[in-house]
Amino acid sequence: MKTSRKRDAADHNSASPLRLMLLTHSYWPEHSPPQRRWSSLTREFTKAGWAVDVVAPVAHYPNGRRNLPRREAGFAFSHQPGPFKETIRRVPYLRHLGTSPLARFADQLFSAVMSVPVGLGGKKPDAILATAPSLPTLATGYVLSRLRSVPLIVEMRDAWPDLARDARLVQGSVKSVAERAVEFVQQRADLVVTVTEGFAETLRNRGIKNVVTVSNGLDLNAMPFLEAPPAERDVFHALYLGNHGKSQRLDILIRAAALLGDGFHLTLVGHGTSRPQLVKLARELDAPVTFFPSLQGQAVVDKYREADTCIVSLRDDWKSFETTVPSKTYEVLAIGRHVTAIVKGEAKRIVQEAGGGDVVPANAEAVAELWRELSKDRARLASGTSGREWVKANADYAQLAIRYMDAISALVRPEEQAAV
Repeated sequence: MKTSRKRDAADHNSASPLRLMLLTHSYWPEHSPPQRRWSSLTREFTKAGWAVDVVAPVAHYPNGRRNLPRREAGFAFSHQPGPFKETIRRVPYLRHLGTSPLARFADQLFSAVMSVPVGLGGKKPDAILATAPSLPTLATGYVLSRLRSVPLIVEMRDAWPDLARDARLVQGSVKSVAERAVEFVQQRADLVVTVTEGFAETLRNRGIKNVVTVSNGLDLNAMPFLEAPPAERDVFHALYLGNHGKSQRLDILIRAAALLGDGFHLTLVGHGTSRPQLVKLARELDAPVTFFPSLQGQAVVDKYREADTCIVSLRDDWKSFETTVPSKTYEVLAIGRHVTAIVKGEAKRIVQEAGGGDVVPANAEAVAELWRELSKDRARLASGTSGREWVKANADYAQLAIRYMDAISALVRPEEQAAV
């Protein structure tokens, strides 16, 4: 997606600022994909004069329990000022083990149900936006939009229901119900927002007419640009930051590191349902791998600085991933590190278009061979500024927010947008 206009959010030319209700399963002060995306977008929306009411559970990500002071995490059924003048309306959650997918779904379902009475309070919004992949949140958005008689905007950050079919997350008649429920809401939404052009086209081919793409991105001004790794180094360092789940197939990285042995080191930072098995595999293969928990802020930048290459990875046997772009792709491109891209489809195109690294097949031998080549020719690790320039033109939230506001304004007040 190319941004053709460069405007500041404060200068956004919507004739009348709107009031938006955002339904999300994770928000500030948590650190999660929806939090990072919507904290940035909310900042730009409120800068433009919009009012944003966020309906979200008491902060409890990723461990399934509150691990922040109550004044930060919030209280159930209370209002809390957000960092960007938004109002956060907190709903209760089910305490659970963060590694259990079933318990996590039950928690999301419970919070989604509790969001209905909370979403009925306060001033009437001009539109309600529900962000997935928390599927129960979509149902809540549909119910609230009908009860409050306002347009519904559905944001699909993952390729549902295609992803469910690929992952075989549900079986038999349950699978059919889940897929039909997602498609039911998508078809009845007034606007569907995707984060990739590929999935937007997939939905259009299914008859969903009002679809726009607002990709994931980052706050470029807050992201430093690092000098290239040293030209000479005894150990080659590969880094992965992000979710450790089935979608990423991180076992490939561990097997590649085990094939290389001395002179190479792999660092895995993050958490996820596959982490225990990955730790076990690394131990069994005696692979040169170090695991770290999720990191934030300067600690992340320090890890990037230590790395020679940074990995973005999605398994290659799920068709839905042809239209999926790991959000870390934009961060690695912006910070100036070489990308080891184990991706296909739209993500592959972005890495190649940005000139940010190498795309490699999803097998340990191919990854090991690439790292071996890079360690011998370290000049290839100097990615230059092309990746950052690509992010500036395509994935800076300051511009993505303007595209989002234009789409919402065109939906809610088309006559005003036509006059602009």
